[in-house]
Amino acid sequence: MSKICQITGKKAQLGCKVSHSKQHTKRSFDVNLFNKKFFYVEENCWISLKISAAGLRTVNKIGLDAALKNAVAKGYCDWKDIKIIGE
Repeated sequence: MSKICQITGKKAQLGCKVSHSKQHTKRSFDVNLFNKKFFYVEENCWISLKISAAGLRTVNKIGLDAALKNAVAKGYCDWKDIKIIGE
């Protein structure tokens, strides 16, 4: 699972790089991803997520537990893909 946000499901898009002479060449637009640690209060442990900037705003807005439940329900990540730190 590389270059995919575990909360929002965002992934790299394909497009064209356009030069001054209007020549089009293929390129990819990558997602703004971070490896971020969160304290998961419901399980009393630290978890590590690969999360985008939009995913960080989602976690700040609705909370970590609700964001994880939404992501699992939509199929963006699975509970076994979430790394638990310290075990």
